[in-house]
Amino acid sequence: MADKTQQSYYDALSEEAKMLLVLRDELYMGSWDKMVDDLKNRLKGRPYIFKLVNRIEEDLERIEALSSYEEKHKLNLRDYDKGDRQ
Repeated sequence: MADKTQQSYYDALSEEAKMLLVLRDELYMGSWDKMVDDLKNRLKGRPYIFKLVNRIEEDLERIEALSSYEEKHKLNLRDYDKGDRQ
Protein backbone atom coordinates (compact mmCIF):
# COMPACT_ATOMS: atom_id res chain seq x y z
CA MET A 1 0.00 0.00 0.00
CA ALA A 2 2.85 2.39 0.81
CA ASP A 3 4.31 2.08 -2.69
CA LYS A 4 0.94 2.94 -4.20
CA THR A 5 0.68 6.00 -1.95
CA GLN A 6 4.21 7.11 -2.88
CA GLN A 7 3.50 6.56 -6.58
CA SER A 8 0.34 8.66 -6.31
CA TYR A 9 2.30 11.42 -4.58
CA TYR A 10 4.98 11.35 -7.28
CA ASP A 11 2.42 11.31 -10.10
CA ALA A 12 0.72 14.40 -8.64
CA LEU A 13 3.94 16.44 -8.57
CA SER A 14 4.24 19.38 -10.96
CA GLU A 15 6.65 19.11 -13.87
CA GLU A 16 8.80 21.73 -12.11
CA ALA A 17 9.05 19.56 -9.00
CA LYS A 18 9.88 16.48 -11.05
CA MET A 19 12.59 18.43 -12.87
CA LEU A 20 14.10 19.43 -9.52
CA LEU A 21 14.34 15.74 -8.61
CA VAL A 22 16.17 15.05 -11.87
CA LEU A 23 18.53 18.01 -11.40
CA ARG A 24 19.23 17.01 -7.80
CA ASP A 25 20.27 13.53 -8.85
CA GLU A 26 22.10 14.38 -12.06
CA LEU A 27 23.81 17.67 -11.19
CA TYR A 28 24.13 17.56 -7.41
CA MET A 29 24.82 13.86 -6.83
CA GLY A 30 21.49 13.40 -5.04
CA SER A 31 22.09 16.18 -2.50
CA TRP A 32 19.31 18.62 -1.68
CA ASP A 33 21.79 20.57 0.47
CA LYS A 34 24.19 21.21 -2.42
CA MET A 35 21.32 22.26 -4.64
CA VAL A 36 19.86 24.64 -2.05
CA ASP A 37 23.31 26.17 -1.39
CA ASP A 38 23.78 26.68 -5.14
CA LEU A 39 20.40 28.40 -5.54
CA LYS A 40 20.92 30.60 -2.49
CA ASN A 41 24.35 31.63 -3.76
CA ARG A 42 22.78 32.60 -7.04
CA LEU A 43 20.18 34.72 -5.24
CA LYS A 44 22.96 36.51 -3.33
CA GLY A 45 24.95 37.16 -6.51
CA ARG A 46 27.70 34.76 -5.48
CA PRO A 47 29.27 32.25 -7.83
CA TYR A 48 26.99 29.33 -8.52
CA ILE A 49 27.41 26.03 -10.30
CA PHE A 50 24.51 25.64 -12.70
CA LYS A 51 22.15 28.10 -14.32
CA LEU A 52 18.75 26.72 -13.49
CA VAL A 53 15.40 28.50 -13.67
CA ASN A 54 14.46 32.09 -12.90
CA ARG A 55 12.01 31.02 -10.19
CA ILE A 56 14.64 30.28 -7.56
CA GLU A 57 12.48 31.16 -4.58
CA GLU A 58 9.66 28.94 -5.86
CA ASP A 59 12.15 26.15 -6.48
CA LEU A 60 13.50 26.49 -2.95
CA GLU A 61 9.95 26.02 -1.63
CA ARG A 62 9.47 22.97 -3.86
CA ILE A 63 12.78 21.54 -2.68
CA GLU A 64 11.77 21.96 0.96
CA ALA A 65 8.50 20.10 0.34
CA LEU A 66 10.17 17.32 -1.66
CA SER A 67 13.02 16.94 0.80
CA SER A 68 10.65 16.79 3.76
CA TYR A 69 8.49 14.18 2.06
CA GLU A 70 11.50 12.02 1.20
CA GLU A 71 12.90 12.35 4.71
CA LYS A 72 9.56 11.51 6.34
CA HIS A 73 9.03 8.42 4.19
CA LYS A 74 12.71 7.41 3.89
CA LEU A 75 12.62 7.19 0.10
CA ASN A 76 13.87 8.72 -3.12
CA LEU A 77 10.97 10.03 -5.20
CA ARG A 78 12.94 9.42 -8.39
CA ASP A 79 12.32 5.72 -7.77
CA TYR A 80 8.71 6.44 -8.79
CA ASP A 81 9.62 8.07 -12.10
CA LYS A 82 8.24 5.85 -14.82
CA GLY A 83 10.19 7.74 -17.47
CA ASP A 84 7.10 9.10 -19.18
CA ARG A 85 8.17 12.77 -18.90
CA GLN A 86 8.81 14.49 -22.19
